[in-house]
Amino acid sequence: MSSGPGSAVHLAGLADAVEVFRDEWGIPHLRARSSDDLFFAQGYVHAQDRLFQMDAARRRMEGRWAEWVGPAGVPADALARRLGVTAACRRDLDVANDETQAMLGAYAAGVNAHLAGLDRLPEEYGLLGVEPEPWEPWHSIAAMRQRGYLMGSVWFKLWRAAAVRAIGPDRVGLLRYDDGGTDRLCIPPGADAQRWVATLKELAPALEALAGLAGADATGGGSNNWAVSGTRTATGRPLLAGDPHRAFEMPGMYTQAHLACDRFDAIGLTVPGVPAFPHFAHNGSVAWSVTHAFADIHDLFVEQFSPDASRYRFRDGWQPTSTRSERILVEGGDPVDVQVVETHHGPVVAGDPASGTALTLRSMQFAETDRSFDCLLPMLRSRTCDELFDACRGWGLIDHNLVAADTSGGIGHLVRAVVPARPRLNGWLPVPGWTGEHEWDGMIPFEAMPRTADPARGYLVTANNRVVADSADGHYLMTDCHPPYRARRVEQRLADLPAATTEDMRAIHGDVLSLSAPVFQRALAAADAPDDRCAGLRDLVVGWDARLDPDSVAAAAYTSFRWALAEVLTERSGLGPAAADPLVVALPPGVDVRNQLWWALPGLLRADDTTLLGGWTWDQAVGEALRRTADAGDAGPWAERHRATMVHPLSGVLPGAADRLAPAGAPVGGDNDTVLANGCLSASGTRAVYGAVARYVFDVGAWDNSAWVVLTGASGDPDDAHYLDQHRTWAAGELVPMRYDWTTIAAVGELRLLRPAADERPAAG
Repeated sequence: MSSGPGSAVHLAGLADAVEVFRDEWGIPHLRARSSDDLFFAQGYVHAQDRLFQMDAARRRMEGRWAEWVGPAGVPADALARRLGVTAACRRDLDVANDETQAMLGAYAAGVNAHLAGLDRLPEEYGLLGVEPEPWEPWHSIAAMRQRGYLMGSVWFKLWRAAAVRAIGPDRVGLLRYDDGGTDRLCIPPGADAQRWVATLKELAPALEALAGLAGADATGGGSNNWAVSGTRTATGRPLLAGDPHRAFEMPGMYTQAHLACDRFDAIGLTVPGVPAFPHFAHNGSVAWSVTHAFADIHDLFVEQFSPDASRYRFRDGWQPTSTRSERILVEGGDPVDVQVVETHHGPVVAGDPASGTALTLRSMQFAETDRSFDCLLPMLRSRTCDELFDACRGWGLIDHNLVAADTSGGIGHLVRAVVPARPRLNGWLPVPGWTGEHEWDGMIPFEAMPRTADPARGYLVTANNRVVADSADGHYLMTDCHPPYRARRVEQRLADLPAATTEDMRAIHGDVLSLSAPVFQRALAAADAPDDRCAGLRDLVVGWDARLDPDSVAAAAYTSFRWALAEVLTERSGLGPAAADPLVVALPPGVDVRNQLWWALPGLLRADDTTLLGGWTWDQAVGEALRRTADAGDAGPWAERHRATMVHPLSGVLPGAADRLAPAGAPVGGDNDTVLANGCLSASGTRAVYGAVARYVFDVGAWDNSAWVVLTGASGDPDDAHYLDQHRTWAAGELVPMRYDWTTIAAVGELRLLRPAADERPAAG
């Protein structure tokens, strides 16, 4: 390691010097002799760039957000306290192996070294009038947990439970996300399958359990990735590309980094507050990336309690509950005491045990010891796809499609998750907790998790679509998933590329063709328009090329019409009150009915299923949606109404500072269903509020041909030039260089040395 010219800072805790080069985008490239010094430096640099972001993440998991933001933070704090997140993080640290504990300790020491030398706190601390606390090793586990917190199946189960109470049980099967006609599978690559659908008879015990939760009047984040074999690329080397989809946070979820020491030299996307590269990186031999696999790792149980909630029913007897009290301190308000009641399934998260029934949650994220952090260093040392996959044994914080490519030419896909073994019916609704028929029976063995490599067609694609076919005789893995449109479109693009290039991968990132739009075009073509305005609108959408281009007026009209149709369906179905059901309200942020029905619409239209229309035909519903769209008078190109809208954690708490902390984003194309997944939500109108928070292309083996971009920039400081400097590049669908060669990095980067404090320098000789 060289020690050329550059400014230096002396830090207690370092054993030797660490080079920190910042390239033209402010991306840090760190080079140390030992991994201990390297992770110390990563903690230091993360704290430089993203201190408030990482501090906010771990504080939310502690259930201490209200100490900073006041009463608005209480509901989420209460849930975190009930789930025992802090205890889970401390437990996982205690069982971590020695090298993991050393990594987390070094990282924490680096964060605290930055805190010790601070002469100016990030702006958010001043706005709140608070100061950061020292970082502890378990805080990194909390920060990682926050990024996948309750992601996935729990919301689908709550939604269906609330829907059952609003419209009855016989129609619950209609409320799953559209399958595009058939589900496109990840494994085996290119296969299709029909979904398993529970019958009313099979659901009867769950429905009976739900009936006891309240009286009749009580109702009142995806990704893409793909790997291409060298047999289908222009260079003969594999390519790995994709883009993680999350809410548009400010600053962005990921920050780019390069970490090198005597044990590895890796570059990728890091999570502020977390060492190494959990999700996206390469180490010079193998590259990896993830999407959410939608494996079912959360179960909800309806429990029966004694009148004083001191016991709960299980099988033929009654078991004692465990209880504790948690006090939430609230800025500007009185403390809030939370009573936590637990059964062996988990804590009560909705309902009142004193009423006799309530819901408990059992989740892999809290109920079982997690060893995800023990995977991080072995991943960095892996050399092939198989070694990488084997290194991920025990990863359970959130479930992933882990797709990889290596310099020997291999490509592969593993479902990286720890999933409980239990009945398939657990995936539909909250299930009765007292029967003993829905218990977890250990975990699905790692060797049984779906896995494939080097398919004959030469490429692998995942896009939150179904991983494997539902099978009555196989392990139950999942109930819900995203529609297959993005996966099918990426497959179409790759099938047309016999000699793919990195530029082709970048172009796929920006694909805006909607494979679901033709369903709506057919429904519109068959419908009578109420008047001339509606006829013009109908004809505009019917004649459209189904591309959500930024300058397309028809794309804007289609989007407004589809949301209007979801609104009509919400009203006609009687599902509107489900949004206020106590089951949904109890778990923030809850479920938005119109969002759920937006996703279900294509399947209902394709089947001409009018069950939820309250006696209307689809022609009537389409006509009413056309009228509402025409009355709204929204005209002009799609991008005028579809700006990327970023939200800072303090945007809602300090609205006066919102524009500074989260500046207006760029106009963009795409929608929820396109590969360029700049998605809308009902509450935010047509603004783009989630999508690709980063994009990447790895040219496997010619690493300096790789490229990437993030939604915002490297810095979390609004005054820093790198706070938002990648945003316009991101919005244009472009990438910036992923610099890996150290000679090039030294030539273009600004060097700063981190040196040991004077009294800790190694003795000469």
